[in-house]
Amino acid sequence: MWWLVLLAVGVGADLPTLDNTKWGCDDGPEGEITPFKITFDDEMIADLRMRLSNHRRPVPTFEGVNHRYGFNSYDLERWIQYWREEYDFKKREEALNKYPQYKVRVQGLNIHFIKVEPVNKTKRKVTLLLLHGWPGSIREFYDVIPGLVADHDSRDFAIEVIIPSLPGFGFSDAACIPGLGGVEMAVVLRNAMKILGYEKYIVQGGDWGSYIGSAMTTMYPKEVIGFHTNLPTASTSKAFMLMAVGHYFPDLVVDSSLSNRIYPLLNKTLWLLQETAYFHFMATKPETIGIAMTDSPAGFMSFFLQCISGGTRKVNPREPEGGLLKYYTREQLIDNLMMYWTDNKITTSSRLYYETIRSKNGSQVMSYPTDVPTWALQAPDEIIYMSPIMLATKYKNLRHATVLENGGHFLALERPAEFGADVLRAVTEFVRWDDLYGY
Repeated sequence: MWWLVLLAVGVGADLPTLDNTKWGCDDGPEGEITPFKITFDDEMIADLRMRLSNHRRPVPTFEGVNHRYGFNSYDLERWIQYWREEYDFKKREEALNKYPQYKVRVQGLNIHFIKVEPVNKTKRKVTLLLLHGWPGSIREFYDVIPGLVADHDSRDFAIEVIIPSLPGFGFSDAACIPGLGGVEMAVVLRNAMKILGYEKYIVQGGDWGSYIGSAMTTMYPKEVIGFHTNLPTASTSKAFMLMAVGHYFPDLVVDSSLSNRIYPLLNKTLWLLQETAYFHFMATKPETIGIAMTDSPAGFMSFFLQCISGGTRKVNPREPEGGLLKYYTREQLIDNLMMYWTDNKITTSSRLYYETIRSKNGSQVMSYPTDVPTWALQAPDEIIYMSPIMLATKYKNLRHATVLENGGHFLALERPAEFGADVLRAVTEFVRWDDLYGY
């Protein structure tokens, strides 16, 4: 995502006009909504177990290096055993269907989504759109949902959540033609929300969800009444000028207690180069890496888990087992992985990187300022930190920035209670603001 921030730097161009391109192959009626359930069928399970059983044993990783060279081959064997023999596919299928799910046809794409109504049906309803990224999925939000839709005496509203699988991810259709990048996905999801009957709503996003949510916030300020993000970035020339100034005079642009999250810039840049090799590959040759991972579940799992590990804590490559089991269960991570494997979405999800960095629309939208109320949630091990003064060059109405002492890139999955509590605070502020100043 760091590279997207750099590539999106614009010079204040006007917002582009995006049309309702028919991205999908489905010629069925636009707007059709159908119930949906996740299915792990027996044929898929048998094929997966066969592939895991017959995987070619990798070259042994050097002793004592843990995950500094990438995913450790010794640790991989234990994960393969768990996925093949201990992961209860049918039990997890049932668990993943605990929330109502649907598909809606928009721009030729059948978009999969979860919809959970608030516990209290008598209060006015506020809709919250939760957006995942890569290698995340709708599974990241499962443990957050109960706290969001619960009734709270202190509020006169109740929250309904909508959680889509991004196009080409999970159980949503992939595009049949080139060009569906992050900004174009923002149009698809906005149109999906219109079909579902939502005139106003709040957006939350991390990783790609932050990029797409920011695009929705910028392009549709009369519909998005607030934007909460745990990957807040500003792709403006002013933001990067401030970052450069801070290299010499950090106290001018960032609180002294947080300056080590940005500076020294050389150290941060070297770390990013080391940990974001996946981005370059997927942004240039998504088909190649997709073919390799689609054919080998062991290969895909090693790639997937290495990205989760590095995104969770910067020190994890030096930790036994990549530090993964300090923060997640094996079940959680395999659930998430199944969102890609089950419906063959490894290649199609990877294309989002390729399409976005080639989209002229992206640089125009991401550098364009917005007045929509925005709330930042900033973890110390997030891949990038920008101070409020930098963020305000994009988000003119930055209401608050919560600074966490612990946490990484996958906050909803890693720290659901803390994540959910911050989202609730933000939603309360957005509703208050909309009541006072909204359209």
